[in-house]
Amino acid sequence: MQLWIQWWNIVKQLRPCFSRRATFLWFSLVLISFSTRSDLAGVTSIIRSLGLDEFYYDRLLDFFHSSAIKINLLSCQWVKIILKLNMSHKVNGRIIILADGIKISKEGKKMPAVKSLHQESGNNSKPEYIMGHSCQALSLLMTTASYFFAVPMTCRIHEGIVECCRHKKTQMDKIISMIGSLKISEPFYLVADAYYANQKIVLGLLEQGQHLVTRVKRNAVAYFPAEIGKSKAGRPKIYGDKIKLRDVFKQSSAMTSVTAAIYDDIPITIAYRCLDLVWRPVGIIVRFVFVMHSTRGNIILMATDLSLDPIDIIKIYALRFKIEVSFKQAVNTIGTYAYHFWMMSMKKIKRTSGDQYLHRATLEYRELVKRKINAYHTHIQIGLIAQGLLQILSMTSHQLVWKFFGSWIRTIRPGILPSEAIVMEALRNTLPEFLKGSTTEANLEKFILDKVDLFRSEGQRMIAFG
Repeated sequence: MQLWIQWWNIVKQLRPCFSRRATFLWFSLVLISFSTRSDLAGVTSIIRSLGLDEFYYDRLLDFFHSSAIKINLLSCQWVKIILKLNMSHKVNGRIIILADGIKISKEGKKMPAVKSLHQESGNNSKPEYIMGHSCQALSLLMTTASYFFAVPMTCRIHEGIVECCRHKKTQMDKIISMIGSLKISEPFYLVADAYYANQKIVLGLLEQGQHLVTRVKRNAVAYFPAEIGKSKAGRPKIYGDKIKLRDVFKQSSAMTSVTAAIYDDIPITIAYRCLDLVWRPVGIIVRFVFVMHSTRGNIILMATDLSLDPIDIIKIYALRFKIEVSFKQAVNTIGTYAYHFWMMSMKKIKRTSGDQYLHRATLEYRELVKRKINAYHTHIQIGLIAQGLLQILSMTSHQLVWKFFGSWIRTIRPGILPSEAIVMEALRNTLPEFLKGSTTEANLEKFILDKVDLFRSEGQRMIAFG
């Protein structure tokens, strides 16, 4: 019961995002299912997890496709809520936002934005090419008791649909627009891999007063700042001598050795060197940190904030992998991307199809595609919110989670916070008691129990405490 009360106290803050109470109640119902379901069979799993009558299958499809859900407003409100918790990890007075892309396999031949995608990964278990959705995601790095979570903020499909050939909006433009749409009031560092080390990201962030921490490729080059000499006619010189960044590792004697806890609580010895150089893609001085690790090899990091300590740059980038852990939980535990909405009027796509162009399509067809994409984004955003709630409960109420877990795993250890799957099990065990009448202010109990099918075991379980 206590876990659900904390869960509800956060969820009810999202009520202003919905103009109608009924829409908010449907949203809460779906969010409860995302937080407790044991299988990831799309909308079918929502019906099963709450024991709903089969009549409500179509009603749930209508909910995901509803124009009453303002997805950008919901994302902004969710970001405000998690920032108010004051659990954000801060460096130099700035919060840490992690960015990365994820490619979701989709075999639907009538699903807008599905295209052939190349997976650049050293993991041999992944196929080189898949058909699916290409998404870009943002997460907030939150911490408690030296434990870190990448709490999801938002995620959008950024490839597959071209509305107009004249508008050449790149992936980087869309990412900067997505960051701006969240209206984050606090200063932050955006931490991302080498894919995001480019002119549009750097200049876009600097225009917003924010900074980037990233990795650069080993074949990158930079320039020493131009020496200030006698004034000459023409534009002042910006670039000095050119340097291949990988050549810095040859000067091992110039490296500084330090012992620090980078990836975990175990201190390790690394060697690093910091140089402030002019990076030609943006034409300004940025900070490069060259790191030599005994087991992980060499890496070149870059930060646009020249006041950021080199050790902090290393530690910040080392925490970037938390968003990869978050993706794994979203796919395999929460089912954030387990949607199967297809579009009847769409022409079947082929196995190797690329972008779907809409500039010659009718207005009606374009609106149908936008409606379907909005349904995908609604499903994804609700999944992200559900995962964030599970992570917050793990950080703030881990003792209660273990108390109501009611099962057994071998790796329960002091100081290790429960995973999203453990929190889901604890919530699943206490859901009937929660529906007994703890949310009378929103009448959520009546809204859900009126839809339960009492002839199925799931429905009987829902009213076990009624």
